Amino acid sequence: MKREAITLDGQPAGEVELSEAVFGVEPRADILHRVVRWQLAKRQAGTHHAKTRSEMNYSTKKIVRQKGSGGARHGSKGAPIFRHGGGYKVPVPRSHAHDLQKKVRALGLKMALSSKMRDDAIVVIDEARLDAPKTKALIAKLKDRGWKRALVIDGPEVDANFLLASRNIEGIDILPSQGANVYDILKRDTLVLTRAGAAALEARLNGESQTGEAAS
Repeated sequence: MKREAITLDGQPAGEVELSEAVFGVEPRADILHRVVRWQLAKRQAGTHHAKTRSEMNYSTKKIVRQKGSGGARHGSKGAPIFRHGGGYKVPVPRSHAHDLQKKVRALGLKMALSSKMRDDAIVVIDEARLDAPKTKALIAKLKDRGWKRALVIDGPEVDANFLLASRNIEGIDILPSQGANVYDILKRDTLVLTRAGAAALEARLNGESQTGEAAS
């Protein structure tokens, strides 16, 4: 499929041929949900922690005598039933990450790209480069293009000036092709691909598909 390319200034920059196998896949909500859930689970720190009974710093002396008090036979002030006592089944540090097959992750990325293509929310630009890291100048260019919530995906490396100029602009993110992921693509209204970024994504996803077929 062909797509018109433009420059950052909005000038025509020829056409780009995009792979049907990467940008023409029928999106499935269940696959996208699985990949996004996998991504967000990996991001969770898992550092939540509360003390259990054994971790409470109280005296080990028996708090009341065994018999004759008229109450229960308590032996520890750190028991969960007491105020300031340890918890029962409390959260402990752990990893929330879970496995997801590589071919499902690759398919999810294809579907995210195809979803943006279907919604006509993909813009191809010649390159994402600036002569100087000037945020004000970049804001003016983005305003002219109408990009308010956009993700820019470049080639293997991101231009340092563009990265510095864009990092203080709310709603604008830039990633190298290897960092492209389903969550960030779906989160933004517009997906901006450079020529190098589109080529790198196709090489990455077509390569992963061939690897999966060979393995099977």
